[in-house]
Formats: sequence, C-alpha cells, structure tokens
Amino acid sequence: MQFKSTMVVLGAKSSKGEFQGRPYDSTVIFYKADLQAGDNFVGEVGEQIKWGTSANFEKIKSLDFPLVADVTMEQVSNGKTSALILLDLLPQKSASPKPA
Repeated sequence: MQFKSTMVVLGAKSSKGEFQGRPYDSTVIFYKADLQAGDNFVGEVGEQIKWGTSANFEKIKSLDFPLVADVTMEQVSNGKTSALILLDLLPQKSASPKPA
C-alpha cells in the first residue's frame, strides 16, 4: 500500500562501492520521529530509512538540513513482518541550496 506523508529530513548519507566482489549502492535518509507515548518515553528521535541508490543522494546533498519533504512511501509485508520503503522524496519549496 502506497501513501504520501511529510517528514523532517535531518540528513542523508550515500554508500557506493564493492565489498568482497559484490557491488553496493544506496542512500539512507535520517528523519525526525516522535517517541511512542508512555511513562518512560518523551521527545523525538532520529530514525533512518533506505532510499534507493546514491543517485538519490546527489539530488539533495546541496540543500540545507534539516528540511521538510513530501514523501511517497510503501508498506510491504512478507506475511510475518512488515517494512516501510521510501519511494520518493521531494523537498518542499522552502528547502534551498547551501550558500557557496
């Protein structure tokens, strides 16, 4: 099931190369998430989610962080566990490139 949301992106990192003969290429987004309600929880945390290849990192690396972005995500399951996949991330118009 796909859905759209808004998230505060705290940062991102890309990773591309080869390890033991196997290529890898990914981008990870770090975003702000609320802690669950409870007696032993308060505030917010930074969570991470994969976002495709390092080409996605190139799209946002020059922006100021943190930034607010509109995202498209998909909830998938293998029948036992579920996972959230980040399909697309579009910084809102207020996101601007870092000054030179």
